[in-house]
Amino acid sequence: MDFLSSTFFFIVAIFILVTAHELGHFLTAKLFGMRVDKFYIGFDFYNLRFWKKKIGETEYGIGVFPLGGYVKISGMVDESLDTNFQNSVPQPWEFRAKPAWQRLIVLAGGVTMNLILAAVIFIGVTLVLGEPRTSIDNPAFVEKGSVFETMGMKTGDRLLLANGKSVTSWEEALDPELFTAKKLNYTVLRNGKSIILDAPSNIMSRINDNRGIGIRPTIPPVIDETLAKQPAQVAGIKSGGLITAINGNPVSDWTEVVGIISSHAAKPITITWQYLEPVSGRKITAATIRSEGKTFVTTVVPSNTGKIGISLKQTIATERRKLSVGGAMISGIGQTWKMSAMTVQGFAKIFTGQEDFRKSVGGPIKIAKIASQSAEQGPVSFLYFLSMLSISLAIINILPVPALDGGQFLLNAIEGVIRREIPFEIKMRIQQVGMALLLALFAYILLNDIFNF
Repeated sequence: MDFLSSTFFFIVAIFILVTAHELGHFLTAKLFGMRVDKFYIGFDFYNLRFWKKKIGETEYGIGVFPLGGYVKISGMVDESLDTNFQNSVPQPWEFRAKPAWQRLIVLAGGVTMNLILAAVIFIGVTLVLGEPRTSIDNPAFVEKGSVFETMGMKTGDRLLLANGKSVTSWEEALDPELFTAKKLNYTVLRNGKSIILDAPSNIMSRINDNRGIGIRPTIPPVIDETLAKQPAQVAGIKSGGLITAINGNPVSDWTEVVGIISSHAAKPITITWQYLEPVSGRKITAATIRSEGKTFVTTVVPSNTGKIGISLKQTIATERRKLSVGGAMISGIGQTWKMSAMTVQGFAKIFTGQEDFRKSVGGPIKIAKIASQSAEQGPVSFLYFLSMLSISLAIINILPVPALDGGQFLLNAIEGVIRREIPFEIKMRIQQVGMALLLALFAYILLNDIFNF
């Protein structure tokens, strides 16, 4: 089922992103009177396709191979490697007959549309939900084996500064832009003392390797509900109770509680918990339960599946600051710019060897896995994943590599400067070499995916 879910969300993500990218080329080509022969989502290698329909001069279709897509513009040397037009006189509707500035706009259309898609997602989510702000007063929960644990950070630490600057929310403290900075350190408060912890230079690779950031606000194990006739309720544990220890070992986070209970299936455990009688009109928090609650020690026997029948009460308040349409647009565009800059910096670290290429770059298998995981977390998470992937696709495509939009852009810019066309044979050879390099790179990334998953 996990395979089917990953495959489904991978196809959905690729369909949306490729459609947006190719639509950028299509619309700009039409704007300048160029003839578009084909518009395909997915590749139709060997004429294998799910659907096709010709409308006007353009054939629209969905190819069998969901690894991209293409727009075939008449008179353009592209991934189709079509050579039929080389011996004919350029026609007014052909790509090669248009001024260099028009050709450059068409080539940049796909990248531009991917950035617009990301901005629209950020603007839409911000407009509907507002900007999230989780108070930094919530102490940290640090996962074992995470890069933050290796830095020396501990569960219970309170984040104060990031690179010497005060942070007021968890969103600020974990801003992805920080992870691509040349240097990163955090100042934390532990037992009343300030401690400076340095992050490794390859923090992004470490996060990718662990498949998670490994730090978040602590979620106090306050019980929202005890299920009828389940071990916790039978043993006398009440809704609203705060679990403080299991088998005499202190616990401070819900994840710790779930992990310990799950590992003691059908084995008796002692749960230390505190309880404070609710009073009408008074808000009870984990802190008030700890300071004023009565302590109980109860023996519970988890079920054969490692459960005692309790659910979590959400006690961390994440505020959503509502913005006007203008404010949401500014915020969304700002997020797009920041994520784009972060992506460029991330690629720079990979190319300079500061980050591990194998751990930082993912192919279809890794993308499918992340797509499925983000979808499981909800539509907002999946939309954010789409926006990040859209930005990554834009940045990759603008690289000056033959067969990519950036390579084509560079060739056409050169033609604009020298005011004549580069010989067709040279452009075709460049395209062929570029295609071969891209296929080799894709094969390497696919193998890397297989070995790492």
